Amino acid sequence: MSEPGSDTPTTGLPQWHLVIPVKDAAVGKSRLARALAGVEFGAGVGSAHRADRETIGRALARDTLRAACLTVGPARVVLVTADEVIAAEFRDHGVTTVRDAGVGLNAAVTLGLARTPPGGRVAVLLGDLPALTPADLGHALEAASAHGQSFVPDADGSGTVLRASSGGPVGHFTPRFGPGSAARHAADGAARLELDLPRLRTDVDDLRSLVRVLELGAGPSTTAALGSLDLLGWAHAGNGPRL
Repeated sequence: MSEPGSDTPTTGLPQWHLVIPVKDAAVGKSRLARALAGVEFGAGVGSAHRADRETIGRALARDTLRAACLTVGPARVVLVTADEVIAAEFRDHGVTTVRDAGVGLNAAVTLGLARTPPGGRVAVLLGDLPALTPADLGHALEAASAHGQSFVPDADGSGTVLRASSGGPVGHFTPRFGPGSAARHAADGAARLELDLPRLRTDVDDLRSLVRVLELGAGPSTTAALGSLDLLGWAHAGNGPRL
């Protein structure tokens, strides 16, 4: 995939704005980092066979942000993060960047929503969806266009990967991300969109979801970040989590 900003939007949905929160890679993905630290890949146990936490965290974000930029255009993407590496990289491609104050995911989302036009179509997308494609994201936004307020649950149905408002008098929404967020978003009156889009609905929090993403087909940054680690082979040999 080409760099964000070098291609025109591919889905004809430039009217949407996307807010994407990304945690600083130095402190993010702690559960995944702990799991990977205890895994031996290949024949060795040295650093060459270990996965780097910051590299992987930023790779997950890069693949997500690329898909978002190719869907609505970089100028309609708002990135909320304290990770200056990711912020600088995507700012150079025309993405609006907002400094995360470090007081939680929903607070970060609220900061991002404040940078989008009031009354316009806006969606919040998790920043760790490395198998996401513009086609799948575009399909989800088209589905969201039929509802004033809506959300797409994650793969297990309890979390949320996308929360959307199609604009109009209802306006923006109160983000309620975190464990069990699907029920909270539904309680707010948002329509639950049970879309058959595993590339959108698979966020990476642990080793199992990372393996699932690789089965679906990860984006170029995630694939490169894992380097020579044969994570799929390791998992399919019976060493990894049950899928």
